[in-house]
Amino acid sequence: MGDYSKALEFYDKALKIFEKTLPPNHPDLATSYNNIGAAYSGMGDYSKALSFLEKTLKIREKTLPPHHPDLATSYNNIGGVYYHMGDYSKALEFYNKALKIQEKTLPPNHPSLATSYNNIGMAYSGMGGYSKALEFYDKTLKILEKTLPPNHPSLATSYNNIGLVYDNMGDYSKALEFYDKALKIREETLPPNHPDLAISYKNIGAAYSGMGDYSKALEFYDKTLKIEEKTLPPNHLSLATSYNNIGAAYSDMGDYSKALSFLEKTLAIRQKSLPPTHPHIKIVIDNINYVKKNM
Repeated sequence: MGDYSKALEFYDKALKIFEKTLPPNHPDLATSYNNIGAAYSGMGDYSKALSFLEKTLKIREKTLPPHHPDLATSYNNIGGVYYHMGDYSKALEFYNKALKIQEKTLPPNHPSLATSYNNIGMAYSGMGGYSKALEFYDKTLKILEKTLPPNHPSLATSYNNIGLVYDNMGDYSKALEFYDKALKIREETLPPNHPDLAISYKNIGAAYSGMGDYSKALEFYDKTLKIEEKTLPPNHLSLATSYNNIGAAYSDMGDYSKALSFLEKTLAIRQKSLPPTHPHIKIVIDNINYVKKNM
């Protein structure tokens, strides 16, 4: 967190100088807006991120040829923010714009293509289009397996995402199989508090939860939470997800008072960090009401 706010300080200073000294469509200004947008995105402040990334895009669309790779980067960055805001169809629209450029300009096994296929897979997954998601994740995996060493972290991400789709389809044992592949790579290659490890533990917890093994689920959710509480700002949405998962597991075990305390933590963060109409706010309110009814 400190890193992002520190970075923002420097980016703001740079921007002030650029705005005074450069013409309004100068590429350095676009880069500056992009850096600030990326920092806000990293902090989870998506509406601020979007306003800066859109400024970047405006300059790039005016000044660059239509198939320039920086345009693809801009489309991907904006797609990413919409994705995090839960607007998957808007995310897909921007990811597809990026992909169009990349398929025209890059060789078929280029890592940027793998990233784009992956992003599109994530958006379809968010929309519930699981077979479409698997199709794109498969394209990603094919490129990565051809071009990377077997312990590369990007492969772990790919296995993880495929696991997520099976998880959402209710095929928990298939999900676990892919989650375990991802975890194996991550435990071998990453430092112990790395956010990707937190993601792996969380997903394995969710698969156990889906299988009805709540104590095993809690064991993995706790591993996630330990990492996140050390590494994330206190209102980060990933923390909200962790509190929610732990609350749901306690609820499923019939421990409603423990469940309530975690679900209330979830709600507090989501109300601070998401637009009031976001479906995740309604979901947690419904869960809180359910728990209160059962207490």
